[in-house]
Amino acid sequence: MKKEETPIGVFEALRATPTPVRYLLGGVLVNQLGAFVQTFLVLYLTFRGMSVAAAGLTLVAYSAGSIFGTMLGAEFTQRFGPRATIVTAMAGSAPLVAAISWLSGPGMLWPLLVVVGLAGLFTQAYRPAAAVMLSDLMPDRYQVMAFSMMRIALNIGAALAPLIAAGLILVDWDLLFWIDGGTALVYALLAFVLLPRKTTPEGAGDEDGQDSSAGAATAEAEAPAAGGEPAGPAASGYAAMLRDRKYLYYLAAVLLGSLTYAQGHIALPLELAASDYPTSFYSTVLTVSSVVLITCELKITAYLSRLPKHVRVITGHLVEAVGLAVYALSSRSGAFTIAGAVLVVAGIMIAAPSMFAHPATFPSTVKARYIGTMQAVGGAAGALAPLFGVYAWSRLGSGFWVLCGVVTAVAGLLALAGVRRPPEPVAVTDPEADSAGKPEVVGGAS
Repeated sequence: MKKEETPIGVFEALRATPTPVRYLLGGVLVNQLGAFVQTFLVLYLTFRGMSVAAAGLTLVAYSAGSIFGTMLGAEFTQRFGPRATIVTAMAGSAPLVAAISWLSGPGMLWPLLVVVGLAGLFTQAYRPAAAVMLSDLMPDRYQVMAFSMMRIALNIGAALAPLIAAGLILVDWDLLFWIDGGTALVYALLAFVLLPRKTTPEGAGDEDGQDSSAGAATAEAEAPAAGGEPAGPAASGYAAMLRDRKYLYYLAAVLLGSLTYAQGHIALPLELAASDYPTSFYSTVLTVSSVVLITCELKITAYLSRLPKHVRVITGHLVEAVGLAVYALSSRSGAFTIAGAVLVVAGIMIAAPSMFAHPATFPSTVKARYIGTMQAVGGAAGALAPLFGVYAWSRLGSGFWVLCGVVTAVAGLLALAGVRRPPEPVAVTDPEADSAGKPEVVGGAS
């Protein structure tokens, strides 16, 4: 495997970012700043007099719509292109989200479930398209950095959105959904005006420094090695994916890793409340995590760019596993909670950019479907995480965090098996072959 001799610089990557990518990331940030539905839907509906059970059902509908939305968005991207998908998804999302406030009254549960499910579908359908456009437009050398930039845009939006929502709630709860719909519409307009109609895929977008043609060849070569059959353009992308054992290992890693990472927002508040910490302390933990992630991820991603992808992936998962296990000591001291949070975030910064970028290394004929499937698996993990977290924590107590650490380590091993490439052939000179003018080719280490 070809590796970078020197790490990529942050400012070098920023200077190399094409203008359309800047517009794309700006649109992602604007959209995320107004993403209130999933976070505040249950609170809003109970405030309007709906039962907790019914409000929870609407959240299930949104999560189900989100999972199908990523798959639909991937298929739409594959057929019609990223720009058309982003514009359609965001333009469709805007009225659906805004309509939630008008359907929250008595006797409107079933229409509300339909609208919320469709809102989740349209809202998430843009994500595969954004990832495909990002990988198509960003130079190969900066692929992982590009996905790190997208993660930072999402995290900045996620950090600021609750603050914006707190101000809007003081004025009118309905503003949450009107503003959410408004930001989706703004993103649709930005995409229509500023994003290119067509992108020119530059191959597999290998972040380890290969040129585009080499990256595509490597990605196509890996599918037969992983699943035993070639995956050409004529083959079904999903059928080829099911035959690709390495990618299935990767998807399993995404599922388990997302399931345990989400416990920092689900089971950790329960752990701190059981240990009699004030609510403000959990806010402090979230603030520390967000500040570290937003300020450090690009630098860490740039510095680690000289390491092979599989090394980054396994190292990050193991660091995160240690951080989750440290949460088990939270009852003894809040310092352990802070230390655990920092370790979890450090692990995420090490592994997540490479994990997010991995589906974009596949050829353009299947890339959108691979990206959409990864995002759908992550969405499914997010939907299952509350059930897993509450059930397991209520029975295991602090031992739950040790379990999370073990599961995350297993996810790391699966990710290692999924993203590590087979050895590349190395040409060596054989005396007899040399006399005939033909070098012998043997396997070599990557």
